[in-house]
Amino acid sequence: MIGGTHRPVLLKAVIAAINPRAQAIYVDGAFGGGGYSRGLLESADCIVWGIDRDPDACRRGETLAKNFDGRLSTIRGCFGDMDRLLNTRDIPNVDGVMLDLGVSSYQIDDPDRGFSFRYDGPLDMRMSLDGPTVADIVNETEQSELADIIYKYGEERRSRRIARAIVEARTKSPIRRTLELADIIRDCYPSPKPGTKTIDPATRTFQALRIYVNDELGELQRGLDAAETLLNAGGRLAVVSFHSLEDRIVKTFLRDRSGGSARGSRHAPQDSSTTKPATFIELNRRAIRPGDAEKSENPRARSARLRTAERTEAAPWNTHPGGSA
Repeated sequence: MIGGTHRPVLLKAVIAAINPRAQAIYVDGAFGGGGYSRGLLESADCIVWGIDRDPDACRRGETLAKNFDGRLSTIRGCFGDMDRLLNTRDIPNVDGVMLDLGVSSYQIDDPDRGFSFRYDGPLDMRMSLDGPTVADIVNETEQSELADIIYKYGEERRSRRIARAIVEARTKSPIRRTLELADIIRDCYPSPKPGTKTIDPATRTFQALRIYVNDELGELQRGLDAAETLLNAGGRLAVVSFHSLEDRIVKTFLRDRSGGSARGSRHAPQDSSTTKPATFIELNRRAIRPGDAEKSENPRARSARLRTAERTEAAPWNTHPGGSA
């Protein structure tokens, strides 16, 4: 743990997948609390570049870097631009990329960032502290579009009811606080039966708004493309996700890039002239999950899934802006 409540999930499995070695260069694409970077640096005499769009995370990185004699550097930016960010620093290729998706414990535990309904705080949720806030979204978005956001990114079945309740509430006064929004959402659900264990009704809607305001799924797709461009042959990719929307994107990407997509049948054979060489070999066909001990010690680990792959010598499928392809 690094100076707070942050515990990197599946750390041993991530380090084993990346398999760090001396003098190699690695990217921690969602630096957060720096737990994975520390794990890599302590495992081998390697170099790590930490990337995060959150200025608070970059400040933590500068503090951590003092312990590793120039082997850790942090960059403020989006990991979807990692190839461009590293190219501008004369680093065309790397030996490993790891991504820890979603929100960090530091962000959740800071009421002023507005990520959690456990605390009263401003409805912000911006990872970069730039652009529209969640308060802007809930107060200005048309009802049907708001319902679509909540359904698409939160997989919330009561999305229309929740959107209607938000619009009704904001006609009286703007919604500015986390607990205010959480209470509006909770009122859209029946009271749970005594003794019944359920997730808080606000969970899916808060997730949806956070993903939307930060374009997290678009960022993930760009990050996977950038990693494909950056990685040397034999380089490793490790991605930790925390919900099905993220994991589906990672699973589909690795399945496609490893040649695991559906093949043609004898009645409709695949056109070999359009088949691209595999750019990755999956190291584990199924996602790696935390054990019971880790889940009991770290509640954030309960929904975590790790997918890993090794880069082949094939050219990247997509030319990513700023990359070397």
